[in-house]
Amino acid sequence: MTSAFVKLLVSDLARSQAFYEALGFERTQAEPPFVRLQWAGTVDIYLVSPPSARQLEGRRGMGVLVGIRLESSPNGLDELLLRAQAQGAAVEGPTVQPWYTREVIITDPDGYRLNFIEPA
Repeated sequence: MTSAFVKLLVSDLARSQAFYEALGFERTQAEPPFVRLQWAGTVDIYLVSPPSARQLEGRRGMGVLVGIRLESSPNGLDELLLRAQAQGAAVEGPTVQPWYTREVIITDPDGYRLNFIEPA
């Protein structure tokens, strides 16, 4: 079996975990210095706290979008948008793309950009 995942270095593990769980991710494992989260049982994201001697500098994820396709549901993207706004996250969209998707980009507390996509 082949799988893919994303590791995100975060400055405050507890804050990031709370943010992602508020969006709808489910924690499946927590063993400091990392937390494993899943979206709909199919997308894995690891939040990793770097060693204290190593400082995170600058904006992380510059030029990278972490893409997550939503399952068909009547309020999927709209509900997610409301959850993100309730967390005070920067949100771009929703935007209908020429390739027949509707997309929202949500920026997490560390500056990582999450691109949620559903069919238009």
